[in-house]
Amino acid sequence: MSVKLLIHAPTPEALVRARSNARNLLAAAPDAEVEIVVNAKGVGPALTPAGDASDGLLVYCANSLKAQGLDQPEGRVVPAAVLYIAERQAEGWAYMRA
Repeated sequence: MSVKLLIHAPTPEALVRARSNARNLLAAAPDAEVEIVVNAKGVGPALTPAGDASDGLLVYCANSLKAQGLDQPEGRVVPAAVLYIAERQAEGWAYMRA
């Protein structure tokens, strides 16, 4: 069974923890699927690349980007983080708030 983990990062501090958690998970279980959903105050700092594999794991909330007047990045953008999180959980993904 493959691990599927959705890490929620709604603050700058949570984003730092989420990136570290994701790197640690993938080091321990390279076949795991992991995504970092950023919203609220976490979305702005997520626009600055970390320069590692965690950059490709980010899923941005369009509502948060719009509310903060931020341009949509090149990465994955979903309409609403809350809906995306609920959908992933319904698909069997584990949820963790960083």
